[in-house]
Amino acid sequence: MDNVNLVVLTALIEYIVFILVVGATRGKYGVAAPATIGNAQWERLYRIQVNTAEQLVLFIPAIYGFAYYVNKPWAVGIGTVFLVGRVVYFFGYRKAGDKRLVGALLTAWPSYVLVVGALIGLVSTRS
Repeated sequence: MDNVNLVVLTALIEYIVFILVVGATRGKYGVAAPATIGNAQWERLYRIQVNTAEQLVLFIPAIYGFAYYVNKPWAVGIGTVFLVGRVVYFFGYRKAGDKRLVGALLTAWPSYVLVVGALIGLVSTRS
């Protein structure tokens, strides 16, 4: 489970970095707290942070369920795709809204696979 925990902790570190980027750029882009609108570039950075939080809610329990009921090494591999997807999402969305698709897919699909796999694994152990 150590490698699964490493993937999850790395995902949380990614999220912390996104939080710090958003906080650090408020002044640069003139978006005073508590505002969440006012500059398109900053709003994209903020959406990266918020979307990452939304994705982590799905990803974290899914990777643990998949690792437990299906396969730990596969969970690590699929989770690593998620991590890469978040980086691709960050750099793409930071440039323009229409450049987020590849990163979004590299994030969403691994989570979907982990959820479905964990559910199948759980159901098959009950049979």
